[in-house]
Amino acid sequence: MIIIVCLDDNGGMTFNHRRQSRDRAVTERIRQIARGKKLWMNSYSYKLYGDIEGAETIGAEDFLDRAGTGELCLLETGRLAGVEAKIEEVIVFGWNRTYPSDFRLDLELSGFSRTDVREFPGASHEKITEARYVRRIASTT
Repeated sequence: MIIIVCLDDNGGMTFNHRRQSRDRAVTERIRQIARGKKLWMNSYSYKLYGDIEGAETIGAEDFLDRAGTGELCLLETGRLAGVEAKIEEVIVFGWNRTYPSDFRLDLELSGFSRTDVREFPGASHEKITEARYVRRIASTT
């Protein structure tokens, strides 16, 4: 599964009970990534992202357990504990700021390699960083 998450510099996913992903430019980018794919999320996220043209969006509280190989999962709240082994890739939208967070990402990215870093202007922030982290394959030698 491929996790999509929006984070501040300390790994915060929400602040003052508000979602980090609430930026028009980020929302549109997530919609672009999801086109032609299956995108899983919980009911909280489904309220904002539920109808993406060209994507199969599924809202379910157990979405992390149900998502399959190569399928996208939007994580705004909740924990990844217990599903770490299923994660192939993580797409991080970074705000390049620090906020007092309510939820933090509970995944250590040290087992992943950062690739495809790009920056773009957001509606609420002048610079948003999108980075992909791909799971490193353990050596068999």
